[in-house]
Amino acid sequence: MVDPRWRTVRDARELRDLVGEPAERAVRKVRPTLHDLDRQWLAASPFCLLATSAADGSCDVSPKGDPAGRLAHVIDDRTIALAERPGNRRVDGYLNVVDNPHVGLLFVIPGRDDTLRINGRATLVRDAPFFDELVVKGHRPILALVVEIDEVFHHCAKAFLRSQLWSPETWKDELPSTAVLAKTLVAPDAPMAELEEYYGESYGDRLYRA
Repeated sequence: MVDPRWRTVRDARELRDLVGEPAERAVRKVRPTLHDLDRQWLAASPFCLLATSAADGSCDVSPKGDPAGRLAHVIDDRTIALAERPGNRRVDGYLNVVDNPHVGLLFVIPGRDDTLRINGRATLVRDAPFFDELVVKGHRPILALVVEIDEVFHHCAKAFLRSQLWSPETWKDELPSTAVLAKTLVAPDAPMAELEEYYGESYGDRLYRA
């Protein structure tokens, strides 16, 4: 709930008056097609975030990960595909795509503070010849997200530098374990030993199995 004491921004003009206009370089960097350097970036990225919104405006951001070179499949200069791997089957983002095809993608490379952004329109594809190129560890996906690119550009490093994301000396994992979070928030009746085993070392063995 918005506190009535807060000074809120009410329209685009007020926002521009507050933050100013973007530099020419920031405007000109947006392109409609992939450059060879973008292809190299996609080939090196093992992780991305997929942003979607439903017809009613509700939003979702989902992480996607695969070995570098297997995450984003480039179909042509205007089209990429991401394989769907086994997960919790909620498919919140994909349900959004059914209603609203507009998506945003942020591709990350470990150790790099800049990122690659792609905005476009997505289609869910249940099979196509290129699925054979999406196989990882012998597993062929049953679904892929195909994105027709509207905009592609590299995003500056400021957020990663401010957060010191890749600086190990700033990593402080003092939070409860995944098993404790699951028991507290999701499965209070499940035995802790069962949850610790499920989220333990064997969890990684199920990454490509349904």
